[in-house]
Amino acid sequence: MNVNMENQGVILNDDLIITPKITRTTKRANVTSYIRIKRIFDIMIASIALIVLSPVFLLLAIMIKIDSKGSVFFAHTRIGKNGKKFKMYKFRTMYENAQEMIKDFTPEQKKEWEENYKLKDDPRITKIGKILRETSLDELPQIINIIKGDLSIIGPRPVIDDELEKYGENKEKFLSVTPGLTGYWQANGRSDTTYKKRMQMELFYIDHMSAKLDLQIFFKTFITVFKKEGAV
Repeated sequence: MNVNMENQGVILNDDLIITPKITRTTKRANVTSYIRIKRIFDIMIASIALIVLSPVFLLLAIMIKIDSKGSVFFAHTRIGKNGKKFKMYKFRTMYENAQEMIKDFTPEQKKEWEENYKLKDDPRITKIGKILRETSLDELPQIINIIKGDLSIIGPRPVIDDELEKYGENKEKFLSVTPGLTGYWQANGRSDTTYKKRMQMELFYIDHMSAKLDLQIFFKTFITVFKKEGAV
């Protein structure tokens, strides 16, 4: 059964997180405090996580170096709040010549790449890279982005220039918030959804973001990752 939320312009399935509509007046009154508290929690949690997970960072770095040639980390330019560009960090999951391999894609792969900016069966991903992506461990270096303020723990996933254009008249709304390590889309299927559906979910989060919704997304992300839902 689908839930038609016409006032938000989105249609969501029953297994997604649904929250009551928050009025604009209430949202404006609470948004400043919410953002400040959220930033404090981001710094605290990310700093603790960086210390606790440092042995994991070291182990993964060794595995990546043994598996294939290239650097341990991969930095990709993304668009953040208010259109500010930043380098988003990940553990490298692809071969060193990944960009060159794009020209060898089949017509079907090229179509999938152009539509979703992802491939379900990407030949450029290394053996260790596949494991890192399935478990989302490749995202761990983004803890550094959170401490720097480029990312929040919860928010819409940051995009590249071509992806931003797909938001059309909603570009300013999308860029009005700090992007996140995980978010509404990540917690609800990730790559199992179409890109259009992803945009609807990201905009739904922006219209309804709150501490309660952030907590729901935070815990649901662990369930999604554990089940390996939508992992590529």
